[in-house]
Amino acid sequence: MKPEVGKLLEIISGKLLFEVAPSLQPAYRQQSVGLTAMLLGMVREEWDRAAARRVEENAALRALFGRAAPRIADPELRSRLEAAAASSEPSLLVSALEKSNDALRALLIELHAHVEAESAPWARGVEDEIWKELVTSTERRRFSLAPF
Repeated sequence: MKPEVGKLLEIISGKLLFEVAPSLQPAYRQQSVGLTAMLLGMVREEWDRAAARRVEENAALRALFGRAAPRIADPELRSRLEAAAASSEPSLLVSALEKSNDALRALLIELHAHVEAESAPWARGVEDEIWKELVTSTERRRFSLAPF
């Protein structure tokens, strides 16, 4: 038997929510098991999209850095932006993708602080691009079980 993680999480979540929780007393225990079932559903959703979301986000950040780098006068920051833009994923393991994402997001914060301090019109364009990516990034992370 090949365990399919997403399917197993879906089955466990459903059993907890529709079979176990309704038979429990007091209400607090019932609600606690129901919440656990919902969280397992969210884990299933995140497990399924974990690598794809990180690959997509990392690529978007690298592309943003590639467009911004030529405008940055600070040679050290420009060099790090160019290096990040030219980089690629060392592995498709979620832990490796997350490590890349953490580094890219840290660089995004530096870039954002830099362009906020600039008064040139190009800086507003880069800042707008950063905000658009942050909104898109939030959308990528949204769970189908809103409002979580």
